[in-house]
Amino acid sequence: MLQLYAHPFSSYCQKVLTALYENATPFQMRLLESPQCEAWQELARMWPVQRFPVLVEDGRMVAEASCIIEYLQLNHPGPVTLLPHDPREALEVRMMDRFFDNYLSTPQQKVVFDALRPEAERDTYGVAEARRLLDTAYGWLEGVLSDGREWATGPSFTLADCGAGPFLFYADWTHRIGAQFPRVHEYRQRLLARPAFARAVDEARPFRPFFPLGAPDRD
Repeated sequence: MLQLYAHPFSSYCQKVLTALYENATPFQMRLLESPQCEAWQELARMWPVQRFPVLVEDGRMVAEASCIIEYLQLNHPGPVTLLPHDPREALEVRMMDRFFDNYLSTPQQKVVFDALRPEAERDTYGVAEARRLLDTAYGWLEGVLSDGREWATGPSFTLADCGAGPFLFYADWTHRIGAQFPRVHEYRQRLLARPAFARAVDEARPFRPFFPLGAPDRD
């Protein structure tokens, strides 16, 4: 059986969990509770950088959330095709996937990780730049969604949406999506209503007190 080394509160783990739940793919969760737990020690031995999620099947390790989702489609396809078979459509999905990873998740995590530092070691300039990048990303996405598309690249839910769900979810907690971006708000709500992502969000609810900026009383 597939083994997923992950934690339910991690945005990148939720990205993979959404893909697994979309196609009801059986897997065993290897919960990374702490660096002292057995699952974490196993992860450290096979992947010394100790970043997660990591998928293991028959002794083969697959790291990085987007690569894991592509692996799932190749080896465990289901009714929901998360990466189009047409190469041009697939390229569009991959581009949007990179957008959500690099221009939503990366600056969002910059703000969160800075909050975990001692006050004397915080990077106020870097945080301000990250917040500006988030506003820029919200604005660009608002324009992309202006053509009435339901999901990131059109009418079909894809790999890009698997990442958009958790990244927009936490980005709005970290740096509120402004009222000038109504389509982004609506897209975020559609993602939260998607059963696969909603399940990932619900499974992470017990860990909300650990969010360093304070989890808002919504969602």
